[in-house]
Formats: sequence, structure tokens, C-alpha cells
Amino acid sequence: MAEEKKFVPFVPSDSNMAEMTVRALILGLIMAVILGAANAYLGLKAGMTIAATYPAAVIGMALLKAMRGSILEENFARTVGSIGESVAAGAIFTLPAFFIAGIWKPFFTTSNYITASLILVFGGILGIMFVALLRRVMVEDKELPYPESVAAAEIHKSGQNAGGNSKFLFGAMGLGGLIKLLGEFKVFPTIWEKFVLFSKQTVTGTNFTGQGGLLLSSPGVSPAYMGVGYIIGPKLAALNFSGGLMAWGLLTPIIYYFIAPYLDLQQWAVLLTQTRGWDLSVATERVNNPMFQMTEVWKYIVRPIAIGGMLVGAGYTLFRMRKSLSAGIARSVSDVKKAATGGSVSTDRIDRDIPFNWIMVGIAIVAIATFSITFFIFNTSVLVAIVSATLLIILAFFFAAVSGYLVGIMGSSNNPISGLTLTALVLTAVILVALGVTADTGGVAAVLGVAAIVCVSAAVAGEMLQDLKAGHILGGTPWKMQLGDIVGVLLSGVVMFMVLSFLNDGDIAKGLKEGYEGGFGSKSLAAPQASLMAILSKGIVGGQMAWPLIIVGMLMGFAFIFMQVRSPMLVAVGMYLPLETTFAIFVGGLIKGIVEMINEKRGYNDYQKARVENVGVLLASGLIAGEALMGLIFAGFAVFDIFAPAIFPGSSFIISLLVIIFVAYVLVGIPVRKAGDPNEPASPSGM
Repeated sequence: MAEEKKFVPFVPSDSNMAEMTVRALILGLIMAVILGAANAYLGLKAGMTIAATYPAAVIGMALLKAMRGSILEENFARTVGSIGESVAAGAIFTLPAFFIAGIWKPFFTTSNYITASLILVFGGILGIMFVALLRRVMVEDKELPYPESVAAAEIHKSGQNAGGNSKFLFGAMGLGGLIKLLGEFKVFPTIWEKFVLFSKQTVTGTNFTGQGGLLLSSPGVSPAYMGVGYIIGPKLAALNFSGGLMAWGLLTPIIYYFIAPYLDLQQWAVLLTQTRGWDLSVATERVNNPMFQMTEVWKYIVRPIAIGGMLVGAGYTLFRMRKSLSAGIARSVSDVKKAATGGSVSTDRIDRDIPFNWIMVGIAIVAIATFSITFFIFNTSVLVAIVSATLLIILAFFFAAVSGYLVGIMGSSNNPISGLTLTALVLTAVILVALGVTADTGGVAAVLGVAAIVCVSAAVAGEMLQDLKAGHILGGTPWKMQLGDIVGVLLSGVVMFMVLSFLNDGDIAKGLKEGYEGGFGSKSLAAPQASLMAILSKGIVGGQMAWPLIIVGMLMGFAFIFMQVRSPMLVAVGMYLPLETTFAIFVGGLIKGIVEMINEKRGYNDYQKARVENVGVLLASGLIAGEALMGLIFAGFAVFDIFAPAIFPGSSFIISLLVIIFVAYVLVGIPVRKAGDPNEPASPSGM
């Protein structure tokens, strides 16, 4: 039998190349905050996040090359820079649920800030500890291809010999920020909407008279949403948009048709003065507006149906991955045994992890912190606090291992974190209810707290393993990358709540000015996953779930599965989001479809298609980050009641269409011109 060839990294293990430097750490921390904030903005508004590995790799490589940095410094900066996105994913999937469930109102208080920061920091550290425990076995597993890790490593390697394409990322960030800026100043309208009200009609053969209506809407002028659509492609974007069409073209109009004639508008107006604090004159004006009536139907009837569909969609996603999940859980126990029996005693630089005893100390600290949060802050009993801490460690370990395994197969972009979190939430809720907890004894808060820590842990574990695999290829030092990520988690954890608070308070202030109920769960800050978590936790623990609507949505989800819909979860999310959001994502998907058609028409080979694809992804990522960062700036101003003045309040939507066409031109024209030489191999960076 031939001797197996030993793996040799890009930078040899005996090299003393600079790696964990101050400049690389500072750059990584800045990227962690910026990319984390951008993903928080995008996830709360569109229910999706983008992988931060590629933007972090390109930015880190561009800046460190200018400072004559080493490839291992680039790898270290990318590792720290991309961890903020994982913390953001855990934050947006869970923390807004405390607000939506009515536990944290107002959202920002010193106590809530401390609690949220502890949840994010300890969840992230727990994920890193488990990854340090499992790294050797999982990273060196030849059955796990780690596609995005290989691509990230190729970005760094290709940058050693050629100029980078970071200019496309930065240029697109400027464009996305500029379009958001002009939209806020009302240089052009960001959306066109018209409500068509049909006359009352009597159903043939009955005494029933219904009132019909239909919402006509344009896609939102949003570079971020178009960038999301471009990245996920035409098929998934169409599925997402189909959910919007079902919500606004079928369910909302038909429900409105039957209930509109029976609305007691005067009583409704009085109710709004009590629940939302509006003046009676304002409330009366609103409830007499058919557009407002229809929006309320969508918000309180159609959205719970969508949540039922999301619940089944998440379960179906996990079911389709059952073999991978089972394999990940089965091997996680054996991996720990291997790691704990001296598997990490090698003195080889590229094999050194955080020491095993420190890993155990870190896990114990998180368990104690969870007990303290559950008992002292959420005011549960000692038994519930002990069970919560124990359950947390068990769930976090298994889901961290499963998350890493799935990333190894499909990459972090396809990691079903929300599905894993949902599973953890339901299991925790059922067990705590069996112990006798109720909403009055802190049960809902305890369930959300455990789910939040598990969510952050799984998200960080997946991203960390992806970066460790890229570092393994390049020759990075594992313990330095793990230590860098701990620092990144600490900073991201204490900053992320402020980002969420700015977005929430800014949307509340904007809602008061423009006449809608703002904050998490609103039309412009949907937070679909967090809303699902809030409704499920309150429903199971407090008995406040709208079961008839949820069950209808679940049956709809099963119907999607029977029809072999590719992603029932994506359709349900499309129903939950505003129509202009899903429409804009669909436009981005169509743009990507046009690029693919041009590729085929011109006969581009795989090398050329790779260049087109990667330049397009950099541009789309830049558009997302640019709009997100500008959106955060305006949200901060709104908190202090500072709003952008309307320069052209009556401008035509034709200008908006021209903006959309220009963004489409950028996403099509620039990538296809970068196809390059058909005989020259292309790296995943497109360089």
C-alpha cells in the first residue's frame, strides 16, 4: 500500500512569518464591527445574511498588501473580521424576540444591554471552545470539502502574485451608500404603491356582500435587496417573491374581502388610541384608509400563517439534512474522546489549539454564567436555572458540531442556523414547561435566553471552522486564530446590541413621523426569525399562540413540500416580508439570470464564468454593505429626532426606475467585461 502523502500548507509549519500582529488584529476588529452591523441591518429587514468571509478576505488582503503585510496576517485579519457576521446572525435571530414578546420594552435599558452582551459574548466563546475541541478531527476530515474555505484560501494565495479586485467591493459600497443617501433625502421615491379599491359586491346565491381591494407595488429602490437577489440567484429569488405574491395577491385580498364589511371602524380607532398611543383623530383617519386596513390584515392574520409555514420549512430543511445531522451528532462524541486523549499534544505550529484545560474552564464559565442569567436576571427557580445551564451545554455542543459539519459540506452561506435555533428553542420550552415554568416565572425569557446562546454558539462555530480550514490550507496557527476570534466576539458582542437598538429606536421614531408602528416586527424592520422565536416561546410557555393561524400555515408548508417546492422556508419568509422587499430581491435575481444568459450566449468557459461570478459577488456584497452602513447612520440620527429633509418630495418614480436600471447595468456590465482570457485559470477571487 502506498504511503499517504502528508499535507503541506502554503506557508510551512516551521516558518516564523508575521501573523497575529496589532495591525492585523485592529483591521480584523474593524471589519468584524462593520460587517456585523451590515448583516444585522440586512437580516432584520430582509431575513437573510451574507457570508462575511469573502468581503473580509478581499478588504484584508487589499489593505495589508498596501502595508506590506504577510499572507498569514491577511488570514488572521479575515478570521477576526468575519466573526462579527456570526455574532450578528445570532443576535438578529433571537434578541429582537425579547422586544416582540413584550419582555424588553423599551428595548434599550442598561440591564437589557448587559444581559444581551453577556448572551452574545458567552455564546460566541462557547462556540469557539467547542471548535477548539473538535478542530483537528473536523478540519483534517477528507470527507468534508469545505468549499467556501478553499475559495477564501485561494483569494489570499492569488493575491500574492496579482493586483486585487477590492476596488469593485469598495466602489459598490460607495454606490450603495450614495443611493441610500439620495433616497433618504427624497431625491427620488424609494417605492411606488397604489391601492385599488373595488366596489362592494354580493356573492351570488347568498346575502353576503364583500369589499375587494388590491395593492399594486413597485420593487423597493434598494441596492442591498438587489444585491441579495443577485447572490442567491434567479431561482431562489423567484421562490422568495412567490411568497410575496401569495401574501399580497391571494391571502390578504381574499381575507380583506370577507372581513372589510364587518369592521367596526370607530371601535378600532379607540383600540388604537389605547394600544399605540395615537390621538383619536389620527387613529380615525388611519382606520378609514383601506390601505391601512389591508396592511393590518397582512400583519396580524397573514403573517402568523407565514410563521406556520416557516416552522414547517425549518423542520423540512433539517429533515432533508437528517443523514448529515445524524452523522454530525454521532461523530461529535467520538471527536471529543479523540481530542481529550492527547490528540492535541503536537508541538507542530499548525496543529496547536487552545490548551484542553482552558477549553474546559471556558465551558464551565459559560455554564455558570447561564445559571446566573437565568436565576438572577430572568427570576426563575434554582432547578430551572440548573436545567437551563445543563441543557445549554448539551445543545450547544451538539449544534456546534453539527453546524461545523454542515459548513464542511456546504459552506457557511447555506448553514441552517435558524432551523437549529428553532429546534433548541422548542426542546428548551417543552422541558421547562414540564418543570412548571410559566410566563409569570420568567419562562419565556429563559427559553429565549438559552436559544439565543445556542444560536450564537452554533453560528460562531460554523464560521470559525470555515476560517480554521482556510487557515489550515494557508498555514495559519490555530490557537492564534481562536484567540483572535475570542477578541472579535468580545468586541462584537458588546457593540451589537447598540446596533440593534439604533435600528429599533430609529424605526420607532420614523414610524411616529410617517404613520406606522415601528420597531422590531414592523413592516420596515420585519425580523422574521425573531418574530417566529417570540411567538413560539410565548405560545408554548404562556399559551398565547394564535394556533388556528399557525396550523393553517403549517398545512400550507406541508402542501409546499408535497408540491416539491425547492425551499418552503424561503416562500414562507417571502410571505412575511413586505412586497417591495421581495420584489427588489426578485429584480436582483433576474439581473443574475441575465448575467448567466450572457455567459451562455458568449460561450464563456468555466474559467471565464468563475471570474464573472466572483466580480459580481463582490459588487453585490459592496452594494449590501454600503446601504447597510448608510442605513445605520440615518437610524442613529432618527434616535435623536434628526431626519433628512425632503429635497424633491414630489419627484417622479421614473427617476427611481433609472436608478434601478443603473444598478442593473453595474451588476451586469462590469462582471461580464471581466471574463478575461479563456485559457487563463481563474481563482475563486476572480483575480
